[in-house]
Parts: sequence; C-alpha cells; structure tokens
Amino acid sequence: MKLITKSSGEVTILELSGDVTDVADSALMRETVHKLADQGKIKVVANLGQVGLINSLGLGMLIASYTTLKNKAGDMKLANITDRIKSLLVITRLLTVFDCYDSVNEAVRSFKK
Repeated sequence: MKLITKSSGEVTILELSGDVTDVADSALMRETVHKLADQGKIKVVANLGQVGLINSLGLGMLIASYTTLKNKAGDMKLANITDRIKSLLVITRLLTVFDCYDSVNEAVRSFKK
C-alpha cells in the first residue's frame, strides 16, 4: 500500500493505493494517523478509490484509525469506496460506523456542516 497525505483547509486527506493486506500497511496508517492526531489534525478523509484488495487487517486498520481520531474528538470519513470494499463494509456491518461519500470533495464538505 502507498499512502500520500494532502490537506484541504482543516481536513487531511489520506490517499491510499494498492492492496491493504499486511501488517506493514497497518503500521504505516497507524503511525500517520497518530502523528496527525498529535498535531491536532483530527478531521481526516481516507480516499479508498485506488485500493485494490483489502482484508481483515485492512479493515482493522480503518477501525483503529477511526477510533484514534474519535478519542481525540475528531472523525475519519471514507471516500470513493469501491463496490468490493462496500460489500465488505456491509457484511461486517461497518457501513453503519463509517460515513462514506462518493467523492473526496463531498467528504471534505461534510466536515463543514
């Protein structure tokens, strides 16, 4: 997995790409989210549009990131989820936990409400 960090005002955008299937991916995401939270950057959008495969480690990574941000009074929203990822979120009932948006712009705007 590759991870690129961008910002749009107060919102940090995490551009994920590739497969999210191993411990190294989780560690990279955990480090990134903890650094952001420590800097007070607690509004995060995870763009999953370029993610191919995601397994239980990847889902755990998303949950851990979400929890870290929530514990700091922040939030993480998902953008551009693929049909494959959406079906995993439905099966695991995580679709009821995460706010999902069709685009990064929609997700960023949702923080301004």
